[in-house]
Amino acid sequence: MNKVVADAATAIAGVKDGSSILLGGFGLCGIPESCISALAKAGVKNLVCISNNAGVDDFGLGVLLKTRQIRKMISSYVGENAEFERQLLAGELEVDLVPQGTLVTRIEMAGMGIPAFFTPAGYGTEVAEGKEVRVFNNKHYLLEMALGADFAMIKAWKGDRYGNLVFRKATRNFSTSMAKAGTITIAEVEELVAPGQLDPDEIDVAGIYVHRIFQGGPYEKRIEKRTVRIQP
Repeated sequence: MNKVVADAATAIAGVKDGSSILLGGFGLCGIPESCISALAKAGVKNLVCISNNAGVDDFGLGVLLKTRQIRKMISSYVGENAEFERQLLAGELEVDLVPQGTLVTRIEMAGMGIPAFFTPAGYGTEVAEGKEVRVFNNKHYLLEMALGADFAMIKAWKGDRYGNLVFRKATRNFSTSMAKAGTITIAEVEELVAPGQLDPDEIDVAGIYVHRIFQGGPYEKRIEKRTVRIQP
């Protein structure tokens, strides 16, 4: 089945005010730049965005925060975004901070159709407020719910028109789990190839999980914090 669409604007069709969206990426590595740009241009508002982090002020999800299109962020780290901090402290943005391991496991559970699971992470902290606690082997565990979304938007290195995806190194991060947890999964790729050109043993996400795919770019691929040693 050919899942190729013309561009990012076509790919995000159906996203409406209030939609929930899983967005791949870690820091600024492997983020769906083209999809985020298309969402900004579309002007959809009150979005619930689920991502490891919230980008920086002028890039990644920071773009949608600046245009006030995000109502709620579900993330594990947001320390590089001053506008995020301002909106949070002003009560303009709803935020659910989740331990990183718990966040990705909640997404994985949604992809597997498992509604909930128990984890020790967060017990005894604010994370545990309002959650069921049970004891297993003399250790306290919190009940965490699976976390899916209306849409999943991810970026891969290569993909074919059937939706099979290959990532490069750390860019796969949360994306392989998110691809399975979106009701509609959208993949943007740097290189779109014909079926049969991807080595089956190197495919990270099978096409069965992807509903729309397009070749994106040009990509900036920013580095969140450049920390290089001064040469002697």
